[in-house]
Amino acid sequence: MATKKTTRRKATVRRAKGTGEVLRETWASTVDALTLAEGKVEKQIKGLLKRNKIGAGDAAEMLKTLGTRLARERKKAMKQLDVRLTELQARLHKERRVVRRMVDDAVKGTLAAFNIPSRHEVAELTKKVDELSRKIDAFKRRR
Repeated sequence: MATKKTTRRKATVRRAKGTGEVLRETWASTVDALTLAEGKVEKQIKGLLKRNKIGAGDAAEMLKTLGTRLARERKKAMKQLDVRLTELQARLHKERRVVRRMVDDAVKGTLAAFNIPSRHEVAELTKKVDELSRKIDAFKRRR
């Protein structure tokens, strides 16, 4: 029986798969399924040829039709894959912005908790110090 620690490790391994790897596996299984289907159809056609005594010309025409249909289905699958990848890229871009905002907020909150000024606050203080320095210099010149 698996312990909780082992189960957690397996779950971590499952989460570690990247999107690219999942897409590659899906594409590979799709190609395998198409190849398997093509092989089965070819066997069925050969069986039909033997049973019905169909000529080689008719068989060639049937195979050509099958090849055309498979090519059409492959193109269709590629278009669907492209659409899904485009959607995924847009979603990743959006999620990246959300995560970036969350990290920025967390950093700002941490800096505020430790009472560390941000770049913006330091820049404002620098401007104020420069203004005060100019005023003091102007004051000294008047004397």
